[in-house]
Amino acid sequence: MNGPSPDPYIGRFAPSPSGPLHFGSLLAAVASYLQARAHNGRWLVRIEDIDPPREQAGADRLILDALEAYGFEWDGPISYQSDSAALHQAAVDELLQRKLAYPCQCSRRMLADAPVGPLGAIYPGTCRSGCSGNDVAIRVRTDDKPIEFKDGLQGSLMQRLATESGDFVVKRRDGLIAYHLAVVADDHWQGISEVVRGVDLLDSTPRQIHLQRLLGFPTPDYLHIPVAINQDGKKLSKLTGASGISVNAPRPVLVTALAALRQAVSPELHTCALSEIWDWATTRWDPARLTGLREVPNA
Repeated sequence: MNGPSPDPYIGRFAPSPSGPLHFGSLLAAVASYLQARAHNGRWLVRIEDIDPPREQAGADRLILDALEAYGFEWDGPISYQSDSAALHQAAVDELLQRKLAYPCQCSRRMLADAPVGPLGAIYPGTCRSGCSGNDVAIRVRTDDKPIEFKDGLQGSLMQRLATESGDFVVKRRDGLIAYHLAVVADDHWQGISEVVRGVDLLDSTPRQIHLQRLLGFPTPDYLHIPVAINQDGKKLSKLTGASGISVNAPRPVLVTALAALRQAVSPELHTCALSEIWDWATTRWDPARLTGLREVPNA
């Protein structure tokens, strides 16, 4: 008798519209796309537009145009994180009602002398017992129970949040929902079964697992790929001057991305059509070639 069929694979690529698609973001798109296709799964695209001060007008269209030019085929409509604002707020309200989160009036200046740990400043719990005023952030309570998970490439990781980060913000003082809560909520509502993203977000994962547990959400699998770095050894990003990838000559850039992802690129691939490159990459995709790697050079 056959057992139950496995849950369907659903992956995603979730760029923020802070600039055009650069080579580092392309690596995340390619890896997440191939992982989904290799599992005969669905691949969703979600624009994470919940931080307007960091966003660039029209960047979402530039990103989507680049994905189209490179031959990506997503499943279902493009989603925008800002469309889930009411659901995000409902999650915050639930945490507050259950006393799992609390208002905090601490400013950065007030926390300037807070102890610093491996994840940055450690919140000292100043407002845990209450505070007054309307100009507040919302922090989620943490404890020192170890949060452990095994990443598909980077191995096992364990954090004790109270010691290493303290209570962290899920809604900012300016009213914007913080990344950790938004990404956890949207991944759950979209049924994401595996998160494929850059290793720069690896240390954020235990905080997200903490929120998943508090909200009763299942924890997806995680696979953190190496990030592309520039000649100065810094992660490619808008802040480090990363330029957008060419949309006029996508084939050589795509092949270079596959090589950066340590796939066994053959010389004849450079002369193939985009569809042939994707067919080749999907049937030969082997993320294990990236095991333990945290950085790859920019093209």
